Amino acid sequence: MLKNKLLYTLILTALSAPGLALAADAPATPPAVTSNVSLVSNYLYRGISQTGAKPAIQGGFDYAHASGFYAGVWGSNISWLNTSASNSSLELDTYFGFKNSFATDYSYDVGFLRYNYPRVYPNPIPAGFAKADTNEIYGLIGWKWVTLKYSYSLGDTFGLSDAKGTSYIDLSASYPVADTGVTLGAHYGKQTYKGSSADSLSTLVGSTYAADATATYSDYKLSVTKDFSGYVWGLAYSSTNAKKGLGQFYNAVLADGSNIDLGKSTVVLSVAHSF
Repeated sequence: MLKNKLLYTLILTALSAPGLALAADAPATPPAVTSNVSLVSNYLYRGISQTGAKPAIQGGFDYAHASGFYAGVWGSNISWLNTSASNSSLELDTYFGFKNSFATDYSYDVGFLRYNYPRVYPNPIPAGFAKADTNEIYGLIGWKWVTLKYSYSLGDTFGLSDAKGTSYIDLSASYPVADTGVTLGAHYGKQTYKGSSADSLSTLVGSTYAADATATYSDYKLSVTKDFSGYVWGLAYSSTNAKKGLGQFYNAVLADGSNIDLGKSTVVLSVAHSF
């Protein structure tokens, strides 16, 4: 499968290619290329499971220039697009942007992110829906260990058509405990869907959706990580107020026939390593 070939190649390459260090205070330093790989017990994105509460293996490559410009690619196995008719097991994200610091303890980050989901789609795609591929632009401002990020969709969004203006706001804190390798984290996010398809979600595909169906929801997370010789182990608790009964969104029927609430409260274990 494409997913297996890509991710296995990603891991083998990451394990064999050491990253190059980029000195922030040396503009003449050559650009850095780094890689990362991680294993998670459940791939959550904005509080919603992308793997049906099952594990995922993930990894990516990043390019960074002393000017603040960066670009990268990142991949993970997924299951939320799996159906009896077709199988999409891969998310492959591509992105670029510019980030830097200013004043004292402040930082910013602006960029573009495309979510790619290779699969064979139904022909025709049901009214109100679209391919899952999604384009977003984003902006972030940070102060010490607190960040506020706003992401804005440029069109069809994670399967909903005509969803330009759909947004996600992310308020996060990441506090490193001095001399311990421990980092404490807290997060609040809100995914707000816009557009005619989102507004009429309760009438799409007949009785598949509840009468008061809405794709808009909030998510919350508390986390702790510990760095052991470059391997970062993590434990996180995540919850959302996403409503059940939303078909492909939050109450998915997977290819194996199982039915699962993708936005339910859950605990996630993880381990990550960068090269």
